[in-house]
Amino acid sequence: MFLHIDIDCFFISAERSINPKLLNRPAAVGSRSNLEIFSKERRNIKLIDINSGAFVTPVFHSDFNRTFKNYFIDKIDNREKIRGIITTSSYEARAYGVKTGMPIAQALQLCPNMVVVPSNYPLYHKLSKSIYIFLKRKIPQLEQYSIDEFFGSVYGWIDEANIEDFAKELKQEIYDTFKIPVSIGIADAKYIAKLATNEAKPFGVCYVKNHHEFIKNIPIEKFAGIGKGFSKKLHAYGIKTLGDICKNRELLHRWKLPGIELYNRVCTQNSGEITKKEPKKSIGLSRTFDAIYDYNEIKRRVIIMARHIAYMINKAQVNPIRFELKINYNDGSKQKAGIKTDRAFSEHLLKESLAQLLKEIWQERKGVIKLRVSVSSFTKNKKQTLSLLNIDQDQKQKNLDSAISKLRSDFGIDILKSGNEI
Repeated sequence: MFLHIDIDCFFISAERSINPKLLNRPAAVGSRSNLEIFSKERRNIKLIDINSGAFVTPVFHSDFNRTFKNYFIDKIDNREKIRGIITTSSYEARAYGVKTGMPIAQALQLCPNMVVVPSNYPLYHKLSKSIYIFLKRKIPQLEQYSIDEFFGSVYGWIDEANIEDFAKELKQEIYDTFKIPVSIGIADAKYIAKLATNEAKPFGVCYVKNHHEFIKNIPIEKFAGIGKGFSKKLHAYGIKTLGDICKNRELLHRWKLPGIELYNRVCTQNSGEITKKEPKKSIGLSRTFDAIYDYNEIKRRVIIMARHIAYMINKAQVNPIRFELKINYNDGSKQKAGIKTDRAFSEHLLKESLAQLLKEIWQERKGVIKLRVSVSSFTKNKKQTLSLLNIDQDQKQKNLDSAISKLRSDFGIDILKSGNEI
């Protein structure tokens, strides 16, 4: 038996746990593209990476005091414009039509009395980690699937006859301990338990006793892992529900591994397993902003992103040998370029390489609206031999990076910058 534990409206529930004034009223957490890393002022930016879920993204965050006015409102030509999107909203706000991903300005038109709180990722990560530690004491086989979702296997731990009572008690204990509501799905297959949680919300428990009866009329789009492309392919064969998938075993198996995996996840009892954290295969950072036409400003931003990536690499203790830069322009076009090296990683090497890649793909008279920097091909995993030609220089740079990384851990990632970042 598997449990899927999903925190209800996590970010706003987290805010309510420290601010009871938000209870029982329309409320939401909003966010916007984190551009403070590009600030020329010191912000004491730190990396938050205390969680280890498959889809828990590390974030950069500062101790800047966010209010609705200084975070969401920009002044343009002496006029105030509300920026940002809804990250999570309470059920009271959803009743007005407020949805995740909706522009805050639009959400406030639908629900003028809604309170919108700036995102507080240190709080969310800390709470998520605390709940994980709490659950680990209750369910030895536990997987953090995302910042607000956990899978647990209770096979050989809790008797099937007692599983529903166990889940109800667990739900209440979490609320009593953290003031955080959760919903729990129970099933004989991992991803069916995740489906069951949707039926349990809010603050409930759903126990699937008949696997195939439960899934037979559920639209395929509601199943985790079926994207738009796969959904279109399934519809082309008349497969619209999860029950239809189970009726088409031979067809799904003809689609090789993707089809076989999907069939097993949907139709097979006892499918799935609790997975451990896998090593990173790449590290990336992206930022979206209003169109910028100035080459020097874009170069400055690329170099700043390189500094943050370098810090993450030093923390992960890996040696990437492939660097990549992607640019989105305001006319809808995209450019990307990559470079492979056989040298020991250093912040200096990354910055030099990205500056060269920017020259290659820069397009005049086009506004840049998005940058993405990523590194991959870690030699720690592949045991690739690095070049000896620059070994002394690279080792000195690596030692310098290590000392700088410690300073940044203690005092913020923007404690030391290179001249071309300012």
